[in-house]
Amino acid sequence: MHSTILKLFFLFLFLWGCSTVHDPHQQSSRKVLAIQLMELDEKISYHEAQDLSSAIFQRSAVLDQMFERTGNPYMHNFLVNIGLKKKGLCYHYSDGLYSYLKQKNYSGFEFHLVGANIGDYWREHNALVVVAKGQKVMDGIVVDPWRDERELYFSKISEDRTYEWKHRIRRGCY
Repeated sequence: MHSTILKLFFLFLFLWGCSTVHDPHQQSSRKVLAIQLMELDEKISYHEAQDLSSAIFQRSAVLDQMFERTGNPYMHNFLVNIGLKKKGLCYHYSDGLYSYLKQKNYSGFEFHLVGANIGDYWREHNALVVVAKGQKVMDGIVVDPWRDERELYFSKISEDRTYEWKHRIRRGCY
């Protein structure tokens, strides 16, 4: 009971507190993601969920800059595939985010790679899933910086109607 009240208090502070994010939509999205991360397990602290949410948004923006993202994802893929861009396919995003977050050593979270339509050249898609430590991948939150033009996509993996995800256990990120 006491921990629930404490979490609600921190949630209230989180929703009404100050932030350095200037885009109101992105600030709202960061808060929504942090709340979803907290909901993965009652042991996850407000501070860790908020830190992870910020790290995901910040790193996704860095990846956009690193890959010199151009327009929508499909146009950028075309430019990569014909050699005008070096990187920026969906697996570059999921791998980059995975590698970055693994280095940060979050105590309450684990990160996994997932794929949909694996092996289908035109339809294969890759993303990252965040789960509470020790939980099942399919109970996590899919995070997909590639999917939407300049918008970080995230949702509970079970609520993602666009893709049927499979855990990519053997795929390494190097």
